[in-house]
Amino acid sequence: MKNHLKLIDRYIINKFLGTFFYAIALIIAITIVFDISEKIEDFISKDAPLSAIIFDYYVNFIPYFVNLFSPLFTFIAVIFFTSRMAYNTEIIAILSSGVSFNRLLRPYMYSATVITILSLLLNNFIIPPANAKRLDFENTYIRNAFYFSERNLHRQVSPGTFVYFESYNNQRNIGYKFTLEKFQDNILTYKLSSDYIRWDTTVNKWEVENYFVRKIEGINEKVEKGDKKYIEINLLPDEFNRRVDNVETMNLFELNHFIAEEKYKGSENVVYYEIEKHKRLAMPFATFILTIIGVAVASRKVRGGIGLHIGIGLLIAFSYIMFQQIAITFATNAGLSAMIAMWIPNALYLILGLYLLKIAPK
Repeated sequence: MKNHLKLIDRYIINKFLGTFFYAIALIIAITIVFDISEKIEDFISKDAPLSAIIFDYYVNFIPYFVNLFSPLFTFIAVIFFTSRMAYNTEIIAILSSGVSFNRLLRPYMYSATVITILSLLLNNFIIPPANAKRLDFENTYIRNAFYFSERNLHRQVSPGTFVYFESYNNQRNIGYKFTLEKFQDNILTYKLSSDYIRWDTTVNKWEVENYFVRKIEGINEKVEKGDKKYIEINLLPDEFNRRVDNVETMNLFELNHFIAEEKYKGSENVVYYEIEKHKRLAMPFATFILTIIGVAVASRKVRGGIGLHIGIGLLIAFSYIMFQQIAITFATNAGLSAMIAMWIPNALYLILGLYLLKIAPK
């Protein structure tokens, strides 16, 4: 009996992983063809070298795309080969031989564990440096120049020191309506206001123009005016040249450090960075949940056969993706915690999976 079970385990694991990687290879091949047809004009018009297209873009695009949709590929693989087993009455034969449904589920979970661990490693340590090359290629040959569009920026650049920009032109490295304030024990001690602040590349310092300074010491106040003056603040122009998706180039430890820095500075984009962090952890674990749902749905032999199973499976999979996007929208626009937004779809669909497992044929 034990040898029989081991044979069934190997059979299911081979079917699971084999179908999973075959589905990925097929989808990737189709995706690359469509991507090339969409971007061929950009490659030609911007004289992108063939070596850069292959090795900087597509070699790094493939793992990014694979990992992005690995839970969906997992679900499709489980639905496809399990429904074939059910259609060929293999599931009935296994259960009739005395194997419990929970025991049947074990090789599925082994396979899901392999994919989950692989996805976690890819998400947090392998794909980020690959994304750096991919995004660098896109910024050079595909995307338009990045223009910083945020307005009314508030940043804490050091303890008790705050800066404000009404707007910032990252193409010219010039900020407009700039203010620098320093506080000691929550009391304002220094305030500089200027019409412009410009990064001087010759000395690598900020230069303010048409500035007005107030130095406050108790009840005494000193005023200073001038045309130009260099100041030193813990802020570099590179911080205004980052796209939000730049966090995709950071590994987990770098991302945690970056989020802590951005929270300290009071960045408005912290929620996007936290969503990226929790997505990297929540999405791989969705593999287990979608595997459970897939087995529960596809193990029942029905009149519609494989087609009906795949249809139901795709409906569930895309509803999961849609629900996840709704949760992200609530996180970015309604103040919902990024962690809750990324994990609540998993929690709800885990409940669905356990219910479907309960009513599955035993």
